[in-house]
Amino acid sequence: MVYVESQEGKPLMPCKNVVARLLLKENRAKVKKKTPFTIKLKHKTTTYTQELTLGVDTGGSKIGTAVYNNENGDIIYTSEIEIRNDVSKRMERRCKYRRNRRNRKTIYRKPRFDNRKNSTRKDRFSPTMTSKINSHLEEIKFVKSILPIKNVVLETGNFDTHKLKKPNVKSWGYQKGTLYSYSNKRAYTLKRDNYKCQYCKGKSKDSKLEIHYIVFRNNNGSDEPENLTTLCKNCHDKLHEGKIKLKSGRGKKRLKHISQMNNIRVQLLKLMPKAIETFGYITKENRWNLGLPKTHYNDAITIACCGLPIRNTISKVLFKKCINKGDYQQTKGVRSQKKIPTGKIEGIRKFDKVRYLGNEYFVKGRMSSGYCILMNIHGNKVKFNNAPKGMKTPKMSHCKCLVLVHLIFVCKYIA
Repeated sequence: MVYVESQEGKPLMPCKNVVARLLLKENRAKVKKKTPFTIKLKHKTTTYTQELTLGVDTGGSKIGTAVYNNENGDIIYTSEIEIRNDVSKRMERRCKYRRNRRNRKTIYRKPRFDNRKNSTRKDRFSPTMTSKINSHLEEIKFVKSILPIKNVVLETGNFDTHKLKKPNVKSWGYQKGTLYSYSNKRAYTLKRDNYKCQYCKGKSKDSKLEIHYIVFRNNNGSDEPENLTTLCKNCHDKLHEGKIKLKSGRGKKRLKHISQMNNIRVQLLKLMPKAIETFGYITKENRWNLGLPKTHYNDAITIACCGLPIRNTISKVLFKKCINKGDYQQTKGVRSQKKIPTGKIEGIRKFDKVRYLGNEYFVKGRMSSGYCILMNIHGNKVKFNNAPKGMKTPKMSHCKCLVLVHLIFVCKYIA
């Protein structure tokens, strides 16, 4: 299946491969995109389109999309997008580098603390949330650029975080949470542990009690009471010296993505007021009736067709991965003495799609000496131990650039 654009750049109904081949052979069309393969007509034609519905399976880590033809029951587009979850870590690393640089180069400059207007701006979202919301909008915009979408259906989720912690909570239980009648988490933890050290059980005779994070906060430990324990000062000091060990506690915050999905739902419905909202339990029942396995793009197919029968499905799924716009680091070294090439090297940038030894890969890293590191769509480094002599380390001169990197997405067809 080949996607078609009119002479004016408006999306039309897709055509079969043989029709696209004849149009290109007769010079009545030209190639607009290779992934997904899209042609643009060179002559005027009718703008008749059928009713197409775009289904979006929203998510905090992956998004599924599919387009359903309401007139003949065909699925003409499916994709799965892996969105970014590394924004906060990259910002922390950038903050560390920036603080180091300013301590070296602006040591005699007066401190300025009143120029953080962006952090106090009204209706501001965190960079992570902004990235995730924009990923949803960019994918919807991309699909609308190649297909004449009429309806958009969003599967959203409104999660009850308190009920996820306590499944059997009653209606009156929302007034009495875990910390009800306690001033803070420290008071609750001390009362729960009966004011006794949980390691020595009071054998050290140390009356000074302290609260300890079992999994440290800098290791993504949560601040929930399950990750807190009571220790006496003697045991607490020995623990940090590495002389004793505790049992594992709760690690990553399990409600992090749930709270993000609650915000994504509100923002998408606000930015797309004409979109139709559906829910997960409806998608689950319809998917069972259609006999489809559980995947993000199959959920999107179910959302798009709204439970109606499907005649034909597309044979390929477009897998995408959101990436950063580029490398902002210009130099490396303790004193920033070595410059890093951020532009093209032999016509290739980072994340470009290339062909090497007959297969398609993505550029993970480049060297000024002319060599590069290749990876697959999932970001895993590809090794060429069984390649011919002289080809085990890829050279950029031996790589053929196929698709220049998009600012947000890296795309690849996977059957």
